[in-house]
Amino acid sequence: MQPSVEIGPLSGPLLVTVAYLGFWYYLLVGLQRKTKYRLFKEYTADGRQFDRYFGQDPQMLAADRAVINTQEQMVPFLTAFWMYALFVSPRVATVLGMAYIALRFFYPRLLGKALFRMQPRRVYFVTVPSYALIFYMLGATVWQVIGSS
Repeated sequence: MQPSVEIGPLSGPLLVTVAYLGFWYYLLVGLQRKTKYRLFKEYTADGRQFDRYFGQDPQMLAADRAVINTQEQMVPFLTAFWMYALFVSPRVATVLGMAYIALRFFYPRLLGKALFRMQPRRVYFVTVPSYALIFYMLGATVWQVIGSS
């Protein structure tokens, strides 16, 4: 069965989208779930009750923050990414998208295994360039659309 759309030039952006969703699921099922069950076992072994949502365990907070931050950035990233891929350049979008995913990969590592009152400032090494990529893709798309009309 032939696709109704020519996929060739969009194969890179499609792979980036699948990679981003795969990374998010890794954080959701791998990091968050693994942390939850590991902490449950530790708390139970010590005779304490593990409260997943209100217990404020620093390790659970860090895992949750990594997942939620990646999810929060999903809409702005994928929107800017696909607009750039469709209106500016699918090849450049693929490179920018892979760079964005590489940056996101370091977010949980820079956040750390335990999160206390505030997130550490070292996560700015990921968030600032990530925001810059999103704003660049949005700006370049607007510039392209305005320039071509």
